Amino acid sequence: MNRDDLADFLVRRRSGLQPADVGLSAGPRRRTPGLRREEVAQLAAMSTDYYTRLEQRRGPQPSTQMLASLARALRLTAEERAYLYRVAGHDAPDRVGGSDHVAPALLRVLDRLTDTPALILSALGETLVQNDPARALFGDVGHLTGLERSGIYRWFVHPDRERTLYPEDDRDRQSRAQVASLRAAYGSMGAASRAAELVRVLTRTSSEFARLWDAHEVGRRFEDHKVLVHPEVGPIEVDCQALFTEDESQVLLVLTAPPGTEAAGRLALLAVVGTQAFAAGH
Repeated sequence: MNRDDLADFLVRRRSGLQPADVGLSAGPRRRTPGLRREEVAQLAAMSTDYYTRLEQRRGPQPSTQMLASLARALRLTAEERAYLYRVAGHDAPDRVGGSDHVAPALLRVLDRLTDTPALILSALGETLVQNDPARALFGDVGHLTGLERSGIYRWFVHPDRERTLYPEDDRDRQSRAQVASLRAAYGSMGAASRAAELVRVLTRTSSEFARLWDAHEVGRRFEDHKVLVHPEVGPIEVDCQALFTEDESQVLLVLTAPPGTEAAGRLALLAVVGTQAFAAGH
């Protein structure tokens, strides 16, 4: 671990970001160039004291989980993220076969979406980042680990829990879409990838998945229009827009409803309901 290089790099990256770059308000009488230490700590879900000690060259070696959070908070590119890991004494993350590092360009768009559900997914259906309306609609899945992080895995392994958000007459189509999306990821990532591991596990676990996998449908298209059934506010008709990264390894999904419609009112109600009632049902 190179404490000097790590501290200098963190200070430089922090001072180079403005609050608007990460979806924060500048507020009155701001003197700090760039972000404050407490703002970086908040974005990275760590204590201000812990982050401050890193910048002051006296902190413990951060874990790879902490580094991943810092890379996301500071909007690092893949190259900058690799550098951060190395100066902190860790191997750079493998960039082959999928990555949890969110594309900064997608994060910049997500930061500006505060009044409608928006989330960033990996090619394996893992929710990498979600805003507050998305948490209220889909539930907060940030605590999940391993294969459970994949919405595709949960769809087939926990159908009684995961499929309630979709009307019953749309669930077969959604199953096909999930498998077609995984087939596309498998084709891109290869037989030695996490996509392949997910296929092996689901083939053993779910006869429905095995049947659909044999159909060899491939696609990453998300439905432009769908109905989602929230346990508290009821059915919500939404339009879905998808923005992919250039390599299609990540996608930003934005769900909206026409202004003045009943669906728009129900999306607004999500901000009042929040995540508490939804989480209680899971």
